[in-house]
Parts: sequence; C-alpha cells; structure tokens
Amino acid sequence: MGSTPFRASGVRPGEWYGDMAAWMRDNAEDNSEQLTRLQRNLRSARKQELTPRQNQMLELYFDRRMNMVEIAKELGVNPSTVSRTLRRAKTRLYRCLRYGL
Repeated sequence: MGSTPFRASGVRPGEWYGDMAAWMRDNAEDNSEQLTRLQRNLRSARKQELTPRQNQMLELYFDRRMNMVEIAKELGVNPSTVSRTLRRAKTRLYRCLRYGL
C-alpha cells in the first residue's frame, strides 16, 4: 500500500500537507445545526426518559464534574451504585437519541 498525501486548497501539487488535524479542519463540513438539534433533544430526553435519581447523578457527574466517589459520598450510596446508575442512564439516552442524529 502506498501513502497518499493529504492536500489542501493552499498546497501545490507534489507538496505534502503533513498536519492531519489541520487538513480535517479545512475540509470538514459544518455540523453546528446537528449539534444544536442534539443538544435540544438531549435536554428533552433527560427530562422525559430518565428517572429522577438518574437525572440527579448525571447532573452531578457531567454538569458539576464530580467523580463517582464524590457522588457516592454526597448521596450516601456505594460508588458501584453510582456507576451502574450512570451506565443505565447513558444507555437509555443513547437508545432515545440514536435515531435523532
């Protein structure tokens, strides 16, 4: 297999465009509309699909950036309970959102 140079609009033929991240940024599509829709759907799914306990733990973990041990201490539960609850909440959200992308 031969290597293929990455080309950008400002690079002349025969020159290498060595920075893959810059190439991706220059050639990427704008996905701001999809991100906005996903954020809106995520807020809605968190309200409608999750139990109050799952919502509480997701808020502590993602919004307040607490780790599982800190959440367990604050709520008076075992860290493994926090882990299982977060996994179930993420799975539920994934199932709800996967077709909305």
